[in-house]
Amino acid sequence: MAQASAQYAWYTPESIRQAVAAWASTLTHEKLSDWLDAYDFDGDVDRTVGLVLAGNIPLVGWHDIVCVLAAGFKAQVKFSSADPHLTKHLLHKLIEFGPSLADRLVTVERLQGFDLVIATGSNNSARYFEHYFGGKPHIIRKNRNSVAVLDGGESHVELQALGHDIFDYFGLGCRNVSKVYLPVGYDISTLFEGLASFSSVMEHHKYANNYDYNKSIYLINGDAHFDNGFLLVKPDTRIASPLAVVYSEEYADKGELVRRLDADAELLQCAVSRQGLDTTVPVFPFGHSQTPELDDYADGVNTLDFLAGHR
Repeated sequence: MAQASAQYAWYTPESIRQAVAAWASTLTHEKLSDWLDAYDFDGDVDRTVGLVLAGNIPLVGWHDIVCVLAAGFKAQVKFSSADPHLTKHLLHKLIEFGPSLADRLVTVERLQGFDLVIATGSNNSARYFEHYFGGKPHIIRKNRNSVAVLDGGESHVELQALGHDIFDYFGLGCRNVSKVYLPVGYDISTLFEGLASFSSVMEHHKYANNYDYNKSIYLINGDAHFDNGFLLVKPDTRIASPLAVVYSEEYADKGELVRRLDADAELLQCAVSRQGLDTTVPVFPFGHSQTPELDDYADGVNTLDFLAGHR
């Protein structure tokens, strides 16, 4: 953890512990068995999956590694420059616990000799991935964001839970809420009261710098916004907000809002709400966007189905 934090300041010990704890509760024998029950992955296959991992939050690429190993493939792993230590350490521990995996795990600076590829990055890097990996079976992921839908009836506890969806990992993950949809006339002070316990986020210098920068821009430009001292809420029709900012937009008809979410589905990783939403976008209760189950696949693409089709 010390090495990871020194390399990339966003990987705080608290964030790393949170990511490890989430995986510890997910990788149980029962959950793994239920997840893999629908597949016939008996025996390993002599095929290699190249993995280009993201590094925006701790262990963000671990699900891909688990999928590849569970499906019986070899994994050729290229780490993000932000994460040269943490994921590599856990791979070494994995081999220590299961020495037979040593022949199925290799880390590389550049992918070569692979049969399939799963690559995660930004919209810009995705264009490079498409060009470089387009000739191989592939999953290529781009930027996505998540949203919250409030109806005005949320309790203080539910709004506190929403705080985790916004602030966990400092808002850097694709499952972090970057925009809130609010009913017409919603009192923003109600939201701020629910989020008050997350003010310690300002103790992280990089987060504080982003907050100060965005606040100064809005003040200079005269942009309307709300400010509680550690989060800026800016009325905006866009989805992807800057760090330390959440965009907001009012809605009058939930059915129309659901249609808009469906239209934006390719931009969204998930939504959080206290009530179910009849949308194609995956919906989680408040506080659960960063604790997906094994079958909650990034970008809605079933990784195991993809791998099963290429064994």
